[in-house]
Amino acid sequence: MKAIGIIGYSNTGKTTLIEKLIPLFRARGLAVSAIKNAHHGFDMDRPGKDSYRYREAGAGQVLIATGLRWALLTETPQRAAMLEELLQLLAPCDLVIVEGFKSEGHIPRIEVRRTANTEPPIFPHDPNVVAVAADHRVETPLPLLDLNDTAKIADFIVAHLKL
Repeated sequence: MKAIGIIGYSNTGKTTLIEKLIPLFRARGLAVSAIKNAHHGFDMDRPGKDSYRYREAGAGQVLIATGLRWALLTETPQRAAMLEELLQLLAPCDLVIVEGFKSEGHIPRIEVRRTANTEPPIFPHDPNVVAVAADHRVETPLPLLDLNDTAKIADFIVAHLKL
């Protein structure tokens, strides 16, 4: 199982890029999974629902299943789950696209940058960044990918990971 990280600051288009990449990889016959790091916390469960009530009662894990999908909710109050642990939980696939986790793990990463970015680039300080996808010219020794050319970004990922 190979993984590529898509990193960058908020509102740079990471999710949109991943959303466009997934069908391109699927069209090539690749099985794709995704991991998203949510910094602001989230809860896919709602008060009053059975699964919520189980967690509130103290269940460490709750598995919710329907005829079409299942989800496993795991409480981790002592520490956040690490990227390497999460990767091991996924079913086998050809490619995992990881959004976020910009300071964790040792997977290759593509940094997403937009003209509106005022934050300093990440790539000079992260040896795992293998390319920059931007909507403008960026001074970098790394491959510079046009953020608006998703097919070329997909080609780069396939070549880099030897998929």
